[in-house]
Amino acid sequence: MNWNPELTELTTAATDAVLAILSMVALVAVRRRRPADPWKADLWSWMLGLLAAASLLGAIAHGFALTEGTTDLLWQPLYLSLGLVVALFLVGAIRDDFGEPAARRALPWMIGIGIGFFLVTRLVSGSFLVFVAYEGVAMLAALALFADAAIRKGVSGAGLMTLGVGLNLAAAAVQQSSAQVSIAGIPFDNNGLFHLVQMVALIVLTAGVLRGLSRAP
Repeated sequence: MNWNPELTELTTAATDAVLAILSMVALVAVRRRRPADPWKADLWSWMLGLLAAASLLGAIAHGFALTEGTTDLLWQPLYLSLGLVVALFLVGAIRDDFGEPAARRALPWMIGIGIGFFLVTRLVSGSFLVFVAYEGVAMLAALALFADAAIRKGVSGAGLMTLGVGLNLAAAAVQQSSAQVSIAGIPFDNNGLFHLVQMVALIVLTAGVLRGLSRAP
């Protein structure tokens, strides 16, 4: 198996791989706080695990010179994982704003929506644009929920979650741009820059989850 000859594809793959590692580190940190709030910790653990899986698949898809059929095969579980990541993220926002009972009721519906998103990507072209639209709507809803939880209800960690969601939306905006920069002589296109901003967002979001778990009743 040969490396992708495009240098920006390699840097995109590298940032995807780092994002996968960060997701697993975050998952371990959340699992250590599980006794404080098992249901919330399990929810975020699943989200982080799926994000790690999607990032690893992305690293493979971008990093190697693959046939079109193999690349398409890799994108299927990747899109399914991303669809569920967004769905679980929104459930986490519902949990902070409305409490665990409301989040439990929303969970099966959101999983269904995540699977539905994946099925839509199989039927239409421009699948990543579909994902951007799906993620954008969900993240705006999560932003409103976390902000409400932070400002009106004083939920611990919700302020950091609000900031993290804002950074994630900024990452999505970068991904949809045509930005290309060189950092220390290493070229990054919009996809690589997208992952770099996502890393910062993930660190902030993980800090928010951990703060919430550290003060759980």
